[in-house]
Amino acid sequence: MRILIGISHPKQVYMFKYFIKAMSARDHEVRVVLVEKEITGYLLEKFNIKYDLIGKNQPTLFKKILNLTMWEYYTLRIALEFRPDIFIGQALPHFAHVSALLKKPFIVFEDTEHVENLHKIVLPFTSAIVTSDCFGTDFGKKQVRFNGYFELAYLHPDHFRPDPSVLSKMNLSKGDVFFILRFVSWNAIHDVGQKRLSFEMKLKLIKELEKYGKVFISSETALPEDFEAYRITVGPEMMHDLLSYATLYIGEGGTMASEAAVLGTPAIYINNLRTGYIDEEEKKYGLIFSFSEVERSYDNILGTAIKLLEQEDIKGIWAKKRDNMLKDKIDVSKFMIEFVENFPDSSQN
Repeated sequence: MRILIGISHPKQVYMFKYFIKAMSARDHEVRVVLVEKEITGYLLEKFNIKYDLIGKNQPTLFKKILNLTMWEYYTLRIALEFRPDIFIGQALPHFAHVSALLKKPFIVFEDTEHVENLHKIVLPFTSAIVTSDCFGTDFGKKQVRFNGYFELAYLHPDHFRPDPSVLSKMNLSKGDVFFILRFVSWNAIHDVGQKRLSFEMKLKLIKELEKYGKVFISSETALPEDFEAYRITVGPEMMHDLLSYATLYIGEGGTMASEAAVLGTPAIYINNLRTGYIDEEEKKYGLIFSFSEVERSYDNILGTAIKLLEQEDIKGIWAKKRDNMLKDKIDVSKFMIEFVENFPDSSQN
């Protein structure tokens, strides 16, 4: 089987990392088409995954639309050469249109509910839309649900073990109290109209947290000079190792909040955008605390953080919560492999 995979976000590199490795080992031919965003190309190279670069992510919806024709042209050219049997990715318009033109199936692995306009132009061209069973949107007959989160495609214990060397690289020792703050760029399609934490609030939060431990910042954009000393200095390929050892995650990014949760690190998510997996990790498993825009206040966020820090053996408590979650969930990479290998029969179950 020849498989063409579309990637346009760093998370998708991790989502497909073990899938690509396993499918290649099973003598399938896999080719990756990349629209570069942030560190996506860097991660692919770190994981020895070859790719065809067809463009770069654009900061505004208008520029994304302008670049779509170019992305479709290059995708078509690659597809005519590679002759894929199947297209795979998230809701990518260039993949949807080219796969339809070539009359090839397109499987969408989707984890984001609040991109309704994107779904409207992509999903009519898809063969199957694969989502977690907690996904909040019903796509009808094409939708296939699985019992897990896409973060478990790469952070399931069958695939991931934290590398303790990340601690010494960050001048930390095992058991040190430290926090990871995550600030996002707010230029994704689903970020339009959303409001971010103010600079003043971020600074106050950092100064208060420093009373309890070290603070490190991960950011999609350039940091203000006041924050530069807090920047995480290890390579992004070690981010999950560091997150696994962190005492607490606080941030605007839903992906990293969920990653912290499935790693057993308490997470405070600050964003009024909600997803099915965030809601389930919070309400069913107690792994995350969410604050929407209405509730977004210094006192609520810091107060929650302090309450967590005052609990004895907070990491041990979260490890048990994580174990409860893992008992319910599947190895998502294994599911993806079986689903694609058995498609289209797998979409009928």
